[in-house]
Amino acid sequence: MTLAERTTGRHPDEETAPPPRADCIADSAGGLTFDIGGSDEAGLAHLVLRRREDDAEVRLPLTPSAEGRLRAVLPSSVELPEGRWDAYAQTAGGEPQRLVPGVSDLRSLVDRGPGAAGHVAVRIPYATKHGNLTVRSWLRAPHAEAGELRIGDGGLQVSGRVYGAALAPGAYAELCRRGEPVSVLTAEVAPRQGEFRFTVDYGAMAEGVWDLWLRPAGEDGPRVRIARLLDDIADKKQIFTYPRLTLETKHGPVQAGPYYTADNELSVTVTSAPSPQ
Repeated sequence: MTLAERTTGRHPDEETAPPPRADCIADSAGGLTFDIGGSDEAGLAHLVLRRREDDAEVRLPLTPSAEGRLRAVLPSSVELPEGRWDAYAQTAGGEPQRLVPGVSDLRSLVDRGPGAAGHVAVRIPYATKHGNLTVRSWLRAPHAEAGELRIGDGGLQVSGRVYGAALAPGAYAELCRRGEPVSVLTAEVAPRQGEFRFTVDYGAMAEGVWDLWLRPAGEDGPRVRIARLLDDIADKKQIFTYPRLTLETKHGPVQAGPYYTADNELSVTVTSAPSPQ
């Protein structure tokens, strides 16, 4: 009998049989607990996390828990490399079954801090566009966490905090345009007790997508991608939206504004705008 049969009482080949459902609880240290329907007669069973990028797998034993459920634990001490990890349940001799998300308690992820020595390890379970359960993982050291973004007159003020690196007097931000020709602009950073602040001047930016980096120790130190990771939102691109400014620049009229990429990293997009009539 498969896990789906134990969960639903129906054969998995029936069209009406739903996939196994997993409830998730996150702890403040970065660990995840998965609870799914099952029984203590399920035999050898595993929760399988499979990374989309290269099919690497992490297998976690499913053991009987309260009220006839099965539980798997991904402790914070087990490294989960960066990427998107699709979740499956598998019993001995059976094929892996894609899990769907149940109830998720992610409250401990809100406003959490980094681990030891500024090491940031983030795992956020979420529902994909097809309704399946996936875990998004990040590993960053050092890490520049984006904070408040303020849209100003002709530019963007970025503030945040750096972890795992000290802000030196020569710290600055890099604005790097994707594609060819390569173009890099810099912005002076105002440091204050681990916090940074700088202003992006839209007027100096040509059309394109510009990625934002922090150089906390200046030119000779690490180059750190600015991102927003320390919360419970796996995909910020559709959640955090910001107004775009239309302005005249040396490159002509443009529209410019910030956004978070699919990896929750901070970028600015600049597009041409119609000339004012």
